[in-house]
Amino acid sequence: MVPEASRAPSRLHRLAERSPEITGAEIVAELVPPPQFEHASFESYRPDVNFPSQLEAVGRLTAFAEAWRPQRPGGFFSRTRKAPAQLPGIYLDGGFGVGKTHLLAALWHSAPGPKYFGTFIEYTALVGALGYAAAVRQLSGAKLICIDEFELDDPGDTMLMTRLLGELVASGTRVAATSNTPPNSLGEGRFAAIDFLREIRAMSANFEILRIDGLDYRRRDIEGHSVAVEGPELDRLVAALVARGANVTEDDFGSLIRHLSTVHPSKYIKLIAGVEVIALTDSYLLTDQTDALRLVAFIDRVYDAEIPIIATGVPLAEVFDEEMLAGGYRKKYQRSQSRMVALTTGELPPHD
Repeated sequence: MVPEASRAPSRLHRLAERSPEITGAEIVAELVPPPQFEHASFESYRPDVNFPSQLEAVGRLTAFAEAWRPQRPGGFFSRTRKAPAQLPGIYLDGGFGVGKTHLLAALWHSAPGPKYFGTFIEYTALVGALGYAAAVRQLSGAKLICIDEFELDDPGDTMLMTRLLGELVASGTRVAATSNTPPNSLGEGRFAAIDFLREIRAMSANFEILRIDGLDYRRRDIEGHSVAVEGPELDRLVAALVARGANVTEDDFGSLIRHLSTVHPSKYIKLIAGVEVIALTDSYLLTDQTDALRLVAFIDRVYDAEIPIIATGVPLAEVFDEEMLAGGYRKKYQRSQSRMVALTTGELPPHD
């Protein structure tokens, strides 16, 4: 946070007035772990002693990282000893809240550069913004590509990422990934390794699977309840924040949804640059899936940036209609609902 005394006077901004531009280099520069994982390490991971697979995962990832460490010179016999063969890819398969993202970020921090860390959506947005060939050129030469929340519900995007990873792995890049499989309830939908291997069948032989058992350490309901305020309360809160010099945006929910359709998802990170609080008025139930998926991508960027939201109308976690929540993108919507709860209650949890 910028100290109060050093802040320039602010005015109320609208996200719908912003039309950011972003270059390929800028997109790639954003492919780093979220701020909450800036210092993630294997040592700072706290495995649950009731689930040995968590400690085992730390050991396997540490071994995976050994490939980047220079080998110490040894004696005569050491010159003939080969390092253990390793697959170029590793996949962390586990439920919601077992620390997969922490471990992925710890692996990223242990690797030399160039290296990249992003969600599946960020990588597909990069390809969408630059084109396939240019995206390959941007990522070529990377020592490590980390993909958090690998999406398995869009065949086209999955094939695109499989092709991209295949080219990068062939050139010497190593890959680490997690999946986005939050359970409906404890014990349901917890593991996705079979789905992952099936969907990336052209690349499956390159991946070692690490299954991480455990309970959600947040011990909270994934669905939860997001908080909506009344119009006068939103006005009061926004006025107080602006008076303090906070960088606040206020938009009509419908206007923001329409504006998101004019901004490529790769630019959402710049759309919210410098924003400290987002205010939305008159949120309503979405019935168009394209609008809903744009909102999911936007909320992902807001969540990573840890920007709280104040909203009126329908509580944000309830803006997806029943047909969407029962459809093929159900897991995306569930994840977004969980994040909307955190953003509107002011209780931003660590990533899983």
